[in-house]
Amino acid sequence: MTTGSMTKAAELLYTSQPTVSRELARMEQSIGFALFERAHGRLRPTMPALSLFDEVKRVYVGLERVESTAATLRESRGGQLSVITLPAFSHSILPHACKRFHDSHPGVSISIASQEPPFLEEWLTAQRYDLGLTEHDAAPAGTRLIPLLEVDEVCVLPDGHPLLAKGTVDLMSFADQPFISLSSNDPYRIQLDDAFAKLGITRRLVAETPTAVSVCSFVRQGLGIAIVNPLTALDFAGRNLNIRPLAVSFPFRVSLIYPEHRPNNPLVKAFAESLRDEAGMLQRHLAAHYSVGTR
Repeated sequence: MTTGSMTKAAELLYTSQPTVSRELARMEQSIGFALFERAHGRLRPTMPALSLFDEVKRVYVGLERVESTAATLRESRGGQLSVITLPAFSHSILPHACKRFHDSHPGVSISIASQEPPFLEEWLTAQRYDLGLTEHDAAPAGTRLIPLLEVDEVCVLPDGHPLLAKGTVDLMSFADQPFISLSSNDPYRIQLDDAFAKLGITRRLVAETPTAVSVCSFVRQGLGIAIVNPLTALDFAGRNLNIRPLAVSFPFRVSLIYPEHRPNNPLVKAFAESLRDEAGMLQRHLAAHYSVGTR
């Protein structure tokens, strides 16, 4: 199929053309249909042969994945750890936690996958990962949830914005302000919209976007102000983006999810400690930003 002729196939397989011809005839007899039509000394694949070849290629891809996984396991003699997380945590709390962990476990290979609900919960329930990070309060089936961090959502503003004069931003300050929002189906967006609606506060919606990272990017360009989780805000702080606490609390929680029925990985405990250390550091950084904002 790949070479187009018996002779070239024999060269590829380091064998003779009669051997390839004999094995092809034996295969056609075994499966019960012809794989090639022979015309003018050339082979032309039949439609069943094309379908069968697609399946054969999938088998080879699977074998290559097995070989790749075996090679990874062979090279990772220090151990492996698999983590699944919300995308927001893969660029905020996880990188620094991984650095802390690797300083004391340099031979360990960490595999990080990011996924949005409900697939994150489904994959944790399926026991596919050693550890999970989520912002939800309820443990998926077959897992155990332990709180890691609780902080409040924050207001983010571009350089030079008048509200930077405030140490704390109340909700009335958002009235008629250009506002960058998360997508309409985001739980935090729904909570914020409800709070503003109850107070009769109207914001000027400039843009809505699915992630806190993109919200901060819009704010940094001076298109408006926003309310986001403080972990993402800290990543952008100091680059034409400023953080101010809100006068009202909108809690943002990070929790660890442990699969109950997956074989125990002794590295999980040490990695969770690195995450707790990083969570404490983030809280201190956030307090420092608040302190600067009130001067």
